[in-house]
This record gives sequence, structure tokens and C-alpha cells, in this order.
Amino acid sequence: MPTTLPRRCARVLLLDPTDRVLLIHALGPHQPDHHWWELPGGGLDPGETLHQAALRELAEETGILLDTLGPELWTRESRFRYQDRDHHRIEHVFLARTTTTDPQAPVRPTANEKAGLIERRWWSAHDLQQCRDKLLPANLPQLLTGQLAPTPLTLTH
Repeated sequence: MPTTLPRRCARVLLLDPTDRVLLIHALGPHQPDHHWWELPGGGLDPGETLHQAALRELAEETGILLDTLGPELWTRESRFRYQDRDHHRIEHVFLARTTTTDPQAPVRPTANEKAGLIERRWWSAHDLQQCRDKLLPANLPQLLTGQLAPTPLTLTH
């Protein structure tokens, strides 16, 4: 696999008042049988911090507006092939809580996100443990029910 420079990304593990987590169900636009559930988030814009990117991506993808984030929970490095290109990502995942599950702003997905979006869904820990679809990261149910580490965990794909 050719070497690609890593893209830094920020994601949010967003919990509602009943501790359900918000996930986005996406698919490869040219591979409709390849679908997965992931946390809201994405790449940093030039000059953005990880926190700024996480809050912006959350607002764009879900319409949920937050002022602050909780601690960084983990970083996840992955390499994969998507739309005939090699990708290398380093994702930083932050905890956040919301008092409402309703969007406060219009959702503003990118063209790629529009092409690959299936749905958004709030998951209880129990429902997530029963999920048979692909989850990113794959051990999300265990991470969700585990104790918060004092320093971010490091995950690899």
C-alpha cells in the first residue's frame, strides 16, 4: 500500500441525558453494501484545533450545538481504502453531553456525507452491544461501557 500522510480528525462521543450515544450510519457511495456506524466528526480545517473541529463537525453533521467538550477519550489510527483511494487517519475522540437530542441548527453535510448518509440514531449501551453492523471503532460497545481512563487510550484499526 502506498504511503499516505495521516489526516488528523476529531470525533465526538455524544451522550444524551439517558446516556445514549449518537451514531451516524454511512455507506460507501459506490459500494452500497459496505456500510458502518460511526461517531460524528471529521477532518480539521486549516488553522483549526481539535476542539474547534470536533464542535464544528458535530454541528454540521447533526445540528447539535455545544460550547464545550469533555475529556479526550481515545485516539485511533486507521488505514483503509475508500473510493479507490488509500487513507490514513488519526482520530481524536472527545466526550460530550447534550441536554437535548433535537438539532438546534440546520444540518450542513458535505457532498460526500450527503452521498453516504443513511441515518442518525441514538443508541443505548445495550442496543449497541446487540448491533451486528460494522462499528467504528469495532470495540465501541466495550469502550462505551468501560471506565474513563485518566489519559486517552490509543486504539489501532
